[in-house]
Amino acid sequence: MAQSPFEIKKEICDIGKRIYDHGFVAANDGNISVKVGPNEFYCTPTGVSKGFMTPDMIIKIDANGNKIDGKLNPSSEIKMHMRVYQERPDAGAVVHAHPPVATAFTVAGVELDQYILPEAILTIGNVPTCDYGMPSTMEIPESLMPYIQKHDAFLLKNHGALTVGNTLLRACFTMEEVEFNAKINLYARQIGVGANSRIDEISCHELERLMELRKKMGLPGKHPGCKTCPNKGTANCKCKDNAGKCDCGNHAAAPANAEDALVAEITRKVLAALGK
Repeated sequence: MAQSPFEIKKEICDIGKRIYDHGFVAANDGNISVKVGPNEFYCTPTGVSKGFMTPDMIIKIDANGNKIDGKLNPSSEIKMHMRVYQERPDAGAVVHAHPPVATAFTVAGVELDQYILPEAILTIGNVPTCDYGMPSTMEIPESLMPYIQKHDAFLLKNHGALTVGNTLLRACFTMEEVEFNAKINLYARQIGVGANSRIDEISCHELERLMELRKKMGLPGKHPGCKTCPNKGTANCKCKDNAGKCDCGNHAAAPANAEDALVAEITRKVLAALGK
């Protein structure tokens, strides 16, 4: 059953409070939008805390960001939302926030591209860092372009994160996954400080299996390349352009029963997160 305009506005307020309570935004930071028609979108207003919005504050805009209805005005950063909808017909909602740990990775110049959690690989894949862009300009929408077709989550250099979903709840969950993955990465780096510092990434062999599972589940993304394979870039690499299926034989397979149980458990968790 389709949501009424009031229900959509209330959900935007609920998600706004959720990201505010999680500490993903401070003061009046961040913005949220939902597609409700070919040329109609609901979005959060500028100058209002996402933790204290009410449905009457939500405004309706067209695909150019022009206000159709509402007392308040849209954020100047709605441009990046509109670019997503323009390039991704499957997008139903967009969330922009400043999750502290994930954003800190961009400030430190550290890519959040290590494959450490099976659930994160299945739900968000790898998260690219877009080039820095001046807020409120077209520079940020343009920075998304190299990645927009292959990803649902993007880190914005020194600026935060942007996530996309077919529903608003899915876009919110993706934002949570980005920050959770960043926290685990940070904690692993802190625990491993010193001579024994290391982060154990999921092997190339297992990564390929997870990416195949993504395809079966109809999730976006592709094999990101055999980043952890010792044969990458050498004469022994059997992967086409170093980005295809890994069959270099460097990763011993786990016993079939153990592998099947792992994949089944991961699938169960991911489907639960997706609400399926």
